[in-house]
Amino acid sequence: MKWNPDYLTKKMSKDSRKTLINLGIESSDLPDRLIVVGDPARAKVAALMLDDHFEVGRNREYVTFRGNHNSVPVAVVSHGVGAAGAAICFEELCQAGVQRIIRAGTAGGLQRQILDGNLVNVIGAVRDEGVSPRIVPTSYPAIPAIEIVRDIESASEGQDSVHKGIVLSTDLFYPHKILGSNMKLWQESGVVAVEMECSILFVIASLYGIKSGAILAIDGNPLAKNDEEMSDYNPYRSVVKETVDIALKIALDALIVGHVSSK
Repeated sequence: MKWNPDYLTKKMSKDSRKTLINLGIESSDLPDRLIVVGDPARAKVAALMLDDHFEVGRNREYVTFRGNHNSVPVAVVSHGVGAAGAAICFEELCQAGVQRIIRAGTAGGLQRQILDGNLVNVIGAVRDEGVSPRIVPTSYPAIPAIEIVRDIESASEGQDSVHKGIVLSTDLFYPHKILGSNMKLWQESGVVAVEMECSILFVIASLYGIKSGAILAIDGNPLAKNDEEMSDYNPYRSVVKETVDIALKIALDALIVGHVSSK
């Protein structure tokens, strides 16, 4: 296929109204800045942090809210679990012409000092999921926009136990004994946490020239507990909920850095 330099630019235009068929909304329903979360219930929690929030659309795992954060229009969209479904969400958001996307989610710690109640400002992702290799070669990096990393760092000031590092984005949640898990390999490589959607967000956003990033709340550490089969996994504890709420607030604050009012 011949490379068309206008291809992505045309897709990013917000001049025309576009139906986002899987999200169940129109492109005109979205502001330029939004956060994405896996759980639709978490999207509602984030929406309650906004002024004048309202639900825009709902289809399958994709729920969209709008509101204002410090008088800046923003949206919150849920993308479900895993790269395949999340890629549908991210693709349609990018086609709509949004400009900044921050994922606020959870992850499991891989390094022994990355524990419950900690946060990770993601600086890169290992592409261990099965979707992005069908979009671009595996040598293409999955990295956030440096501006978003800096904005998250600024918004995190005053918070304890905020780490920066590379995460493992994988399709596998519960390992089985037949093939086991590669988490120890990535632990030894210095990867700080494991989750499921950052790499596909960074790849798709990068291809569209859209700035993206991620702030993650740690909800356990299977290697620190010698529990690779995750038999003791429980993300619904109070320490996790409190840390997720902090991550959502950081994401919203980072999202609006540099906003210039049109008034």
